Amino acid sequence: MWALRRASLPLRMRGFNVRASCVKLMPTTCVEDEVGISESPQIMYGGFLSPNRCYNSGHASLNFTVSRRELSSQAGASSTKEDDDLEDGFSELETPAGDGNEDDLLDSDTDLSDDNEDVEEPHNELELSDAEIDKPAEKKKKSRPPRHRRAESELFKEIMDVPGHSIHTALNEWVEEGKELSRQEISLAMSCLRMRQMYGRALQLSEWLESTKQLEFIERDYASRVDLIAKVRGLQKAEFYIQTIPESFRGEIVYRTLLANSVSQNNLKKAEEIFSKMKDLDFPVTTFTCNQLLLLYKRNNKMKIADVLLLMQNENVKPSHLTYKILIDAKGLSHDVAGMDQILDKMKAQGFEPDNETKAVVVGHYISAGLEDKAETLLKEMEGKNLNQNRWVCPILLPLYANLGKVDEVGRIWKVCETQPRIDECRAAIEAWGKLMKIDEAEAVFETMSKNWKLSSKNCSILLKVYAKHKMVTKGEDLIKRMVDSGCRIDPFTWDAVVKLYVQAGEVEKADSVLQKATQLCKLKPIFSTYITIFEQYAKRGDIHNSEKIFYRMKQAGYTSQPKPYQVLIQAYINAKLPAYGIRDRMKADNVFPNRTLANQLAQVDGFMKSQFSDLLE
Repeated sequence: MWALRRASLPLRMRGFNVRASCVKLMPTTCVEDEVGISESPQIMYGGFLSPNRCYNSGHASLNFTVSRRELSSQAGASSTKEDDDLEDGFSELETPAGDGNEDDLLDSDTDLSDDNEDVEEPHNELELSDAEIDKPAEKKKKSRPPRHRRAESELFKEIMDVPGHSIHTALNEWVEEGKELSRQEISLAMSCLRMRQMYGRALQLSEWLESTKQLEFIERDYASRVDLIAKVRGLQKAEFYIQTIPESFRGEIVYRTLLANSVSQNNLKKAEEIFSKMKDLDFPVTTFTCNQLLLLYKRNNKMKIADVLLLMQNENVKPSHLTYKILIDAKGLSHDVAGMDQILDKMKAQGFEPDNETKAVVVGHYISAGLEDKAETLLKEMEGKNLNQNRWVCPILLPLYANLGKVDEVGRIWKVCETQPRIDECRAAIEAWGKLMKIDEAEAVFETMSKNWKLSSKNCSILLKVYAKHKMVTKGEDLIKRMVDSGCRIDPFTWDAVVKLYVQAGEVEKADSVLQKATQLCKLKPIFSTYITIFEQYAKRGDIHNSEKIFYRMKQAGYTSQPKPYQVLIQAYINAKLPAYGIRDRMKADNVFPNRTLANQLAQVDGFMKSQFSDLLE
């Protein structure tokens, strides 16, 4: 049995308020340090945490109470095959908020993906919760020839042929013509829509199926609807829908789906509320749920990671591959490479072989720490003895070698791919050549990709980011015109690239204007990093008016329940040398507690307030 934090000292000495049969995790007023880690030489740690460091100091804690009495006795067996399948389907939630995670940006019925994207084939499950039961990407690629395009259902093709956004008429005609509408056909159509991120149409299909009673819904079908509503219309609407689900189907899977979307959207307050609700409903604490909390606190408050690990230990919840991957990344982000290596070793000792995505995370942190030899050694291990047989690893290797500045290695790997390139290899190559300032090579790969696949916003956004990084505004604008002329959909990822293009060129106001117009016209929510890119520029200038304007727009988009927006806003006041009146109350309302950075910033703006009072008395 894996030991999380077993030690000879009493739990009370470990910085937790523990009593008999319950773990009381209470709100804290302590200040997190910059990386969420504090020295604790008195405590001996086993399992995940390194001997001389811990992820907690004082009484840092989650904002809820966990009682053994209130949790199901099934928790000890919570790492089931079903949990693993569901967890794998949400593994993309590891992408930090603001890094372009797709689940962070959809709030309308507009579809983002192009019709003929070359996508991998999902497992053809009969339930509708395809996104939740998908297998890990690496396993899928190993289990079948990666070049094959997925089979598309006739129902999906019918939906795709519908002009505009409403598909109900086409679905009614489908039934009137007596065409097949089996659960398998529906599931395949739903899979195709999800794989293309066409969540608006997928939601319409789900709504039509329920309203016309063409399908007898089970819990996973309701969970699928919750997932789609959260992506398309927001968490609040998804939460309202849950109350309409028959009580017998309003189970743990439904709530974990809402929790996962809250984490995906990095909504700390809502995620904690949902977890507390799950506890109140006596749902078992599962590996999936704990992993979602770990993801949440890895991004927002690393001090609370220890609380989740303690909860897992007390409830006998087994870690999964994803658990280790999150902890490895958290250690790396905290610049604790030794601790990261210890967790990697522990992972192997527990029988979990790190996949190449996990190894890529480790390589990235080695590079950041300047350990280039260790990074190269691990990259060669990932590559294997025959790269032609391991083609699926090329998209992972290309940007990592570029981060190391290895032009020859990037060229060698791309040479393996270029005769019959796959779309993910092309995207990775464009990114890699861009990092190496090889613009001609990046453009050549883009043209190759454009000949084989329809021009798409996703593909164009990668090249736009290359142009933005190197301040090539004219080339970027030419590409945007090309996208418009070809009828390419312009989505939030494109906006993000365009905003960065203008900001890098020093045209912040133009970037702001473009984003505002795009938001008004398309009714889509920009991704977190798009706002932050503009926000930070206004803050550097000490431009309070425009900083507050961006903060307000971020609040409307649901992005202010985390420290980063407040850090940028307070920095604007610091640079303007003005006090930020009421800022603590605003933070409290958004359930944002000060980490070390915020605490230092608050002290600085308080100093401006005292200075103004002093001037009045003189």
